[in-house]
Amino acid sequence: MSADTPESSAAGDAEADAEELTEAKLRARVEELEDSVARLEADADDGPKKLTIIATKGTFDMAYPPLILASTAAAFGWEVVVFHTFWGLDILHEENSKSLQLSAVGNPNMPMPNALAALPGMDRMATKLMERRIDDNGTATIEELVEVSLEQGVELQACQMTIDLMDYDEDDFYDEVVTGVGAATALQHMAESDVQLLV
Repeated sequence: MSADTPESSAAGDAEADAEELTEAKLRARVEELEDSVARLEADADDGPKKLTIIATKGTFDMAYPPLILASTAAAFGWEVVVFHTFWGLDILHEENSKSLQLSAVGNPNMPMPNALAALPGMDRMATKLMERRIDDNGTATIEELVEVSLEQGVELQACQMTIDLMDYDEDDFYDEVVTGVGAATALQHMAESDVQLLV
């Protein structure tokens, strides 16, 4: 029959203390991880994601990206604001949006040199070719994308400074376009958004 020596007893106590310490550390780590998961879940439940797009270009090809991104995000339940400034304002102008041109000069996707692209009528020809491709593919027109975006709750904003600069009348824009908006409001939307895009 063996008896515990003082040395073996001390070793056993140290081992038990080490196990308790390791278990305490594990419990603390599990609690920390549970808190992190709870915070992430709470953040995810704060509401829909927010997207702000600044649309600055008014060519035929550059009218599509902000409208497609905005309407798609809205379809996913995002809150979307598109702030149109300078030439981007023509996207919201009912008359001008129907006659936007695809610029052939300096366009790297045009299969022609700039000297040829600069000839009179080339922008109109390039636009007609693109319109035909859009029609053949069944892609929505700019007007249809504006209407879909508005129907889905996208807030299409027109920069007031640009309206004044271009001498536009607010009645020239599509119904439900928000006017009287300035850069400060656009910046506030951007600060509150999860995603900000400049197009």
